[in-house]
This record gives sequence, C-alpha cells and structure tokens, in this order.
Amino acid sequence: MQDWRRATVGVALCVAPAMAVAAGGSFAGPTIAGIPVEFILFAATLAGVALFHRHTMPIALGGATIIAVYKIALSPFRTGAGFTGFFVHLGHEWVVLANLFMLLLGFGLLARYFEESRVPAILPNYLPDDWKGGFVLLVLVFVLSSFLDNIAAAMIGGAVAATVFRGKVHVGYLAGIVAASNAGGSGSVVGDTTTTMMWISGISPSVVFEAYIASGVALLIFGVIAARQQHALQPIQKDAEAGVRIDWWSLAVVAFILAGAIAVNVTVNLLFNEMADRFPFIGVAVWAAIFIGGHVRRPDWRLVPASMKGTIFLLSLVLAASMMPVEELPAASWQTALGLGFVSAVFDNIPLTELAIKQGGYDWGFLAYAVGFGGSMLWFGSSAGVALANMFSQARSVVQWVRHGWHVALAYVIGYFVMLALIGFHPDAPATRDVPASPAQHQSK
Repeated sequence: MQDWRRATVGVALCVAPAMAVAAGGSFAGPTIAGIPVEFILFAATLAGVALFHRHTMPIALGGATIIAVYKIALSPFRTGAGFTGFFVHLGHEWVVLANLFMLLLGFGLLARYFEESRVPAILPNYLPDDWKGGFVLLVLVFVLSSFLDNIAAAMIGGAVAATVFRGKVHVGYLAGIVAASNAGGSGSVVGDTTTTMMWISGISPSVVFEAYIASGVALLIFGVIAARQQHALQPIQKDAEAGVRIDWWSLAVVAFILAGAIAVNVTVNLLFNEMADRFPFIGVAVWAAIFIGGHVRRPDWRLVPASMKGTIFLLSLVLAASMMPVEELPAASWQTALGLGFVSAVFDNIPLTELAIKQGGYDWGFLAYAVGFGGSMLWFGSSAGVALANMFSQARSVVQWVRHGWHVALAYVIGYFVMLALIGFHPDAPATRDVPASPAQHQSK
C-alpha cells in the first residue's frame, strides 16, 4: 500500500510535463529530454515542499523567483519574452493572486468569528456520539461547499472539528475535510471556480451536476475512513458544556460576510462577466464585510500575521504554476480527464479548466469532478488545503498527508470509475456561447 501511495504523488508530478510535450511546436523554450526546463524547476520546488515541510514558504517563494528569472532570461512567456512578457503575464494573473490573498486571510477571520459564535460548542448535542459524528460533520462541509467558497467551507469545518475533538484532529480527518469541501463544489456551478467557468462558457448546470455521482461515492469512502481514523485518535465530544450560549452577533457577522461574498460572486459572473478578470471583486467584498462587521464584533487581527506564511506559500505556487508552458492538453477522453485529477494535486486547476473548455470534447461532469476534487490529494493541492493547514500545523507535511490521507486518492479513483460505469463518458461539443473563460474569474480551486 505504501508503494501505491508514493505512486499517486509520482503520477501527479510526472503527468504535467507530458501536457507541455503535447503542445508540440508551440513551445519555444529550452528542453531536457523533451521536457521544458520550467517543469523540471517546478517539480524540484514541489519536491522541496514535500521533503522539507517546515520550510515550505521560502522554498515556494524561492522556486517561483527562480522560475520567473529563468523565463525572463531564456524562455518566453505566452504573453511575450523578457521583462515585457513577465509584466504582461502579471497583469493577467494579479486578480487571481489578489483574490486568493484576501480570501485566505479574510476567511481565517471568518472562521474565528464562527468559533466565537459558540455554534461549534453546541454541536455535540446534535451530532452522533461515535465515529458517525465525524462523518456527519464531513457531510455538512460537503453540503456547505455546494454553495459556499470551498475555503470558507473547509475553515468552518476545521473550526468545528477543533472544538468537538478538543483540538486533537487526525491528519487523515483534515484531509477528509479538504476533500469534502472540494467534492461538495464539484457538481455545483456556484460551488467551485472551475464549475462556474464551465457555466459561464455555456455548459449546462445539469451536465456539471452529474459530478455528484462520483463525489457522492467518494464522500462515502473517504468520509467513513477519515471519521474512523479520527474516532480512534480522539472521539467526538458527547455533550455540549453546560451553560454554552450562542453569540448571535458573531454569527450574524459570519452570515453577513458569506452573504456578501456569494452576492458579489453571482452578480459579477452573471451580469458583469467581462469585468471579472479586471478586479478582485470577491476579495474586496469579503474585506468590506469584515470591516463593516467589525463595528459589531471586532475581528481577531492576531490571526493575520499567523496566516500570512501559508498565504504567501500558496500565492508563490500559483504564480509558479501559471508560468508553466501548458498550452495544449492531450486529446479529450475519459483517460485524460482522470489524469487531470492527479495533475490538479500539484498544478493550478483554473488554467487546466480553461484549456479544456477551449479544446472541447470532454464530458464536463467528469472533468468537473476530476479538477475539482483532485487537488485534495495533497495539502497544497487546493486553497482549501492551504487554509486548513494555516489552522492545523500537523497538516503541513506531504508525507503525513499521503500516509494518513491515502483514502482521498482511493476515493477519487473509485468514484470516477463508478460514475464511468453508471452513465458512461459522453463527450460534448465545445461551449456553445462565445464567452472566453478567464483564470481570473474566481479565486480558489
């Protein structure tokens, strides 16, 4: 089993370079054995993160810097060569980076508001007392993520877990929370960045909804295993402490922040889509709601410096991934879609989805599941994982994540093939509406 787990990470590290090879003559930079040097540098950065998890931020920041310097000097960007190409590239990416920066820090404050509302403290009165209590919590995260940002859903789940498990949360269960947050959004066009991109591009929400077949099966698999892991380490608190009362004002601030984020997200993407890649609307909306809510309950500003390291880490990886010369995907097929799930564990799924939409020929339900859920296989594979790692330091180890969260990769594969067996892979035509999908339309994986 240990070799299989290592192979899972190996697949994710090795498939992405093959994507660049598929681009054929469109790539003009240096290669080694047919592989663009950028991918070798990116793989080295990811290997450093995996091996030296106590130094992830400087490794990621250093890797992004080295890749940027290399491309400026020797390998052209898609937007041009040299410093000009680099600055134009940043002009395209700054909205994604700004949204991620504001959301990771903002939702950290939201999670503290939720904790201070005392709602997590009263949940033991309503959750089952054995391992099924942990499973029900994962189901709740899954449901929340179907209409909330996956960062918010994961951090709310983490806040509840920290309370009901008295601070002793298993790494396998943390992987389960991230997987539940990503799986819950995979079948909803308002639950995940990638699915919203598909919707805006003219793909029917009913087609994307099929992803819940696979993600539902996956939830049953990783959810039961993760809940049993957690129960063996620390059983759920049986009853709420006496005298616990909900702070309704803190809960109102949580609802206000989430409502603002959802309203701005839907409004911009439905009515002002052409402006979505020009300004970080959702990040600004979240922080505006935080400052307004601060007049009712003051935010715990002490969390911001503590979250900054994880935020810079993710932004560095996203920037590095954006500079990879992935300009074309292999031919659309169920095998390619399955592989993209593993690639999504180490590569930003937004440009992957954008390329797939432009290429066409996918069954979009399969693709939504793959790119939406695949990032759960590593802690830094999605912004939800990085956000949760900001709350629980034990999650910042690739070795421990793969060792104890192996059930996420297993659930991904089983869920995919169950869906394939039940409904089959039915390639669709390219998007019918001529609206370009932009990687800056949303904020997270």
